[in-house]
Amino acid sequence: MHTYSTSDIPFEHAVIDDYKILNHKIQNVKAFVFDWDGVFNDGRKDIEGQSSFSEIDAMGVNMMRFSYFLRYGVMPVTAIITGENNPLAFSFAKREHFHSVFYKEYRKEDAMIRLCEKFALLPSETLFVFDDVLDLSAAMIAGVRCMVGRSANPLLLQFVRKFHLADYITQHDGGNYAVRETSEIFMMLSGNFEQTIRQRTEFSETYQHYIKQRNEISTDFFSTNHNHINLTIVGK
Repeated sequence: MHTYSTSDIPFEHAVIDDYKILNHKIQNVKAFVFDWDGVFNDGRKDIEGQSSFSEIDAMGVNMMRFSYFLRYGVMPVTAIITGENNPLAFSFAKREHFHSVFYKEYRKEDAMIRLCEKFALLPSETLFVFDDVLDLSAAMIAGVRCMVGRSANPLLLQFVRKFHLADYITQHDGGNYAVRETSEIFMMLSGNFEQTIRQRTEFSETYQHYIKQRNEISTDFFSTNHNHINLTIVGK
């Protein structure tokens, strides 16, 4: 596998806490976990409380999962942990066949721990993409911490850097495809970016096998009320 250096990172304004540590941590990842608001979008809500997503980011997540599948032959656990009730996040997770969505989670580290228990993972084996204060408790226990950069909160970014709460801070914000940036960095550091793109372009047998397995995943939805976990079936 090709060894990259910081000069190879194509995003000149991204921030890397420690390149060697990030490169090492990437190799241990078994799960991709995403916040929703401010990550897949700019955090704005419409009158019904909905927030959007981009197909650009959706493709990035799918390629990220396929990249993992190419390396290990198994499907990475993929989940959303959000503090709100986001119907569009539910629809997105079902469409993309994520494993789980944890919503109305006000202590995100607890949701992260429950996710890991459900899939027999260690928190250190998760890659967590996040953007704001309420996510920091989960970032403290995650393996690879990817924070969405945003020029409007420079003091928060300074805080995160000071206390080493992010391994990578994106150049782009949530409204400008930060998830896609994160996915490409993951694939690059995994050493199979070109292989991943070529096989998807060719709709190779391996990709067909991957997408068949992916599409067999049924998404579970959880919420926590007064420390009690409720399983919610959405759209069934």
